[in-house]
Amino acid sequence: MDNIQNEEIKQIDNKNLEKAIEAILFAAGHPVTYAKLAEVLGYFEAQIKKKVIAFAQKYNDNERRGIMLLAFENSCQLCTREEFLPYIKAALGIRKGGNLSSSSLEVLAIIAYNQPTTRAFIDDVRGVDSAYIVGSLLEKNLIEVCGRLDVPGRPNLYRTTATFLRCFGIESLEQLPYVEIQRNENEGEIIPIEIEYFSSSEENSENIHIDVPDEDDDSNPIDEPDEDDESADEE
Repeated sequence: MDNIQNEEIKQIDNKNLEKAIEAILFAAGHPVTYAKLAEVLGYFEAQIKKKVIAFAQKYNDNERRGIMLLAFENSCQLCTREEFLPYIKAALGIRKGGNLSSSSLEVLAIIAYNQPTTRAFIDDVRGVDSAYIVGSLLEKNLIEVCGRLDVPGRPNLYRTTATFLRCFGIESLEQLPYVEIQRNENEGEIIPIEIEYFSSSEENSENIHIDVPDEDDDSNPIDEPDEDDESADEE
């Protein structure tokens, strides 16, 4: 850092820390790691994370705000409240996009509540092949491979990502609605493989672009087939 930056950091005292965090997140428009905030504001990462979590509780309790502060495991972000989405789309001229098909949501829910899980388990729950949808969710960075199951074939294990949390406006999986899950425990040892974990993906999240087409958008060449089409393919 140069001398000017050091002088600016010294001016950010605890009284103005929340204001500085809000300004940075507003200007960024994407998740910013606690490590980066700590670096530029002159605090330890643990101090910044504790401050952001406390700030988020106050920030989100204010019903007069149209935006909310999400505190993730390794980063935080300002985002708009979901109830104002129609007005935002109208103001910005957004006609379509941003919606997942019902089949994609179904697969995403199965993974979210059963992770880590295999595609065979997903297919078994749905009763239809899910290869296309799993591939689509991987491309959108909503799920990722997190290991392999030590059984014949060594199938991949899938879990949701930090992008999944951001898209659904939650800070952790604990905030998902409670659902009773009845499932057989996977047999065999889970063998980890090299992947980018949440912390890595969040640091580069400004480069992530999620283009989720509407299911009824005929102009998009990669619209997902409906379940009838999937069943026909199986036959």
